[in-house]
Amino acid sequence: MKVHTIILAAGSGSRMQSLKAKSLQKVAGMTMIERIIKTAKEISDQITLVVGYDKEGIIEHAKKLGDFNYVEQPSPIGTGDAVKQAIPYISDDEKVVVLYGDVPLIKVDTLKNLISSSEEGFSILTSFPDDPYGYGRVIKNIDHNATSIVEQKDANDDQKNIKEIFTGNLCISGKILKESINDIKNNNAANEYYLTDLVSINSKKEIKINTYSVDINEVLGANSKKELELIENTNRNMQAKDLQEKGVTIVDSNRIDIRGNVSVGKDCYIDVNVILEGDIVLGDGVEIGPNSYIKNTKVGSNTNIKAFSYIESAEIGSMCNIGPFARIREGSEIGDEAKVGNFVETKKAKLGKGAKASHLTYLGDTEIGNDANIGAGTITCNYDGKNKYVTKIGNNAFIGSNSALVAPVEIGDGSFVAAGSTITKDVPENSLGVGRSKQSNIKDWSKDKK
Repeated sequence: MKVHTIILAAGSGSRMQSLKAKSLQKVAGMTMIERIIKTAKEISDQITLVVGYDKEGIIEHAKKLGDFNYVEQPSPIGTGDAVKQAIPYISDDEKVVVLYGDVPLIKVDTLKNLISSSEEGFSILTSFPDDPYGYGRVIKNIDHNATSIVEQKDANDDQKNIKEIFTGNLCISGKILKESINDIKNNNAANEYYLTDLVSINSKKEIKINTYSVDINEVLGANSKKELELIENTNRNMQAKDLQEKGVTIVDSNRIDIRGNVSVGKDCYIDVNVILEGDIVLGDGVEIGPNSYIKNTKVGSNTNIKAFSYIESAEIGSMCNIGPFARIREGSEIGDEAKVGNFVETKKAKLGKGAKASHLTYLGDTEIGNDANIGAGTITCNYDGKNKYVTKIGNNAFIGSNSALVAPVEIGDGSFVAAGSTITKDVPENSLGVGRSKQSNIKDWSKDKK
């Protein structure tokens, strides 16, 4: 059976004190709506977003993530009314999952289990928080099926003692939803249409409503910047715990940010204040020093990334030494056993096996052979103000300190470039390239200056 997910993202979140919609606030570098959309795409054949406040902002943002349906809730008069706006897109033979744009940490496996538990037509996602105060309690019959949701303000003393709460997320057959959505009434103090009423409405029709329970941390929502911080901290702890269970040593799980998908080998070590963003692959024995930032990068086994290194959209081989204070930019490929040292910047640079650039160097649009050595202060001059050109440095070549290689230019295998040279022509194999003025000494010159 196909799955159709409705994401409720119409709320303004006035307590956020923001010009943007609540679901456009970021958690770990990614908007909450983007997080929940990416999760929903893993289990959905179709997605419908219910928008309202800042609808243009949400739609513009969501269009970058895929093709979805959009419906507007004209007035914020309850979650039941919000879901009702999506009914024209719902088919009888679909399973409908309801998610929230400001509840970003729910896991794909949780949703798969929720869907599986709805085989009889209706299942709700519940949790057992340490303190259930403020949440709607799940009332069950002797068969352990849900019969209603009682809000905190309406609960009697016995019902307040119930620990199981409704998270707001559910899975229901399209047919059942379409048949019961109009039965939701707004005869309450807020004059709103509550989606929770679907439970009691369908229970009275003798529809069995199953429950699937999840850790409360997955279903935390954010209505204020303080609650956003709580979700940020929760996400950090969840991600760190996941890596630790895979064998990663994390010096302090409160001082690491994981903002994407991280695949790890055995015996990795991550020091404090490290940010891992996007798609990251770490081989066995990778060590990452403090205050480093790595994004969309693959790192080979036994590579050591020292403190304050910045790496983005790169591929680093095994047994490399990176940093400290290295900047490896997009398109860089660092070969096995290579070294990129302090204050070295690379962009679209390929370093062969064992190549070294140890200090104070810029390597842009550069191909460097195996075991080549790049001296301090070297610059590959790849840009003439209009176009960019490639510099090629052969195997076992040696570039002296403070050299400028003006692209396009090629340094042959085994060649040397004398320190302080400006090289504008190719240097053949096993040759010495010198591009500097001849030194002349003026005897007794300094005596005239005294």
